[in-house]
Amino acid sequence: MVNPWLAMEAGADPVERTRTVRRAHAAFLADGTVAPPVRRVVADSWRRSADARAAADGAAPIDLDEAALGAYRDGHPLARAMPVFRELLGSFAQDGAHLLAVCDPQGRLLWVEGHRGVRRSAERMNFVVGARWDERHAGTNAPGTALAADHAVQIFAAEHYNRQVQRWTCAAAPLHDPRTGRLLGAVDITGGDHLASPHSLALVQATARAAEAHLAADVPELGVCLSALGRDEALLVVDGERLRLGRRHSEIMVLLARHPEGLTGDQLSVLLYGERDMRPVTLRAELSRLRHLVGTLLHSRPYRLSRHIETDLSVVEEALAAGEAQSALGAYRGPLLPLSEAPGVQRLRGALEDRLRRALLDARDPGLLHEWSRSPWGEDDLEIWEALVDALPERSPARGAPMATADRLRAAYGLTGGSAGAVRAPAAAHVATFTQPPRL
Repeated sequence: MVNPWLAMEAGADPVERTRTVRRAHAAFLADGTVAPPVRRVVADSWRRSADARAAADGAAPIDLDEAALGAYRDGHPLARAMPVFRELLGSFAQDGAHLLAVCDPQGRLLWVEGHRGVRRSAERMNFVVGARWDERHAGTNAPGTALAADHAVQIFAAEHYNRQVQRWTCAAAPLHDPRTGRLLGAVDITGGDHLASPHSLALVQATARAAEAHLAADVPELGVCLSALGRDEALLVVDGERLRLGRRHSEIMVLLARHPEGLTGDQLSVLLYGERDMRPVTLRAELSRLRHLVGTLLHSRPYRLSRHIETDLSVVEEALAAGEAQSALGAYRGPLLPLSEAPGVQRLRGALEDRLRRALLDARDPGLLHEWSRSPWGEDDLEIWEALVDALPERSPARGAPMATADRLRAAYGLTGGSAGAVRAPAAAHVATFTQPPRL
């Protein structure tokens, strides 16, 4: 069976593959259709890129300036893994005319090292430290797609969404915190077409695993962690062992983690099912299946967890309680179990989003407001766009684009009475209370 994460099967002609994929890319940009020989992982990434309105031409945006980059990079967990990256990939990059790059979970390049001539060439497309290479900003590319798919991947030549990047080939693998299982970023090798081989993909995968092992050596007790922000199925990590939970089990674990004192069957049933008349046997069956997965972590009478669980929800809440809006936004990976209709989860989800939005609005930091506005959950948030307009200097050229977006959102929501920055939407008019507007 052909590995779908590899760019080309053995014996494939790279010139012919480039030609056929380039034609497919042009057809996709023209009418949205995609067909073989485009790999499914690439087709899915093209669709995500198009949905996010990523540019098909142009350079990736710079997200961190030199002043902000230094402090952020020094404090990032992957800084401790850089000796491993340099040992395993540094000479490969330098000797083979490649680049070694490491990015954070938002796709911001924190380190770019390697062959000097290749670095100069890559600078023309802003493949530099501080630049944003997630799919939303740079389209399909190995580090961005590895983050989106949470899997090691190669992206070959014309498979890149942005035409400026199509002369490059890259391979990247995601990295996870060994204690929590949360995504830390990705490690990438970028260079010419000869990187489209099983060797380069295996190399970045092995490097990522070695780096995670290096980070784990610094953690004496791993504990239990639950990640549920921006995920339909939560990730449970118990002493380094990762377990992806189903949707109902994800809801149960989130609710029990929130109530360490425990919940009766009736209490848990109301939080999961609301006032619907559910038979007790339904809940007992779910809990029995969950106990089969997590063992002694789940106790009963009342239903509770036998060990403390750190959740990504609590990480954001603690940062908010400390008044650290930037840290809270950095830890927020998206709405809590976004597809869950469990009343208890919906309340937690709404409360967290409201607290985080209010912290961003109160901080009036243009960078933080811009970060929220560019996210899938913030791109239609009128109040944030208007706050961004107000936070920018009146004569700033950067003010025009958010002002235009705010005006279009006001029209989509049926609000009248002035331009963005002059007339506010009603205080209760949080975007979540509106009918979703058309994409603009």
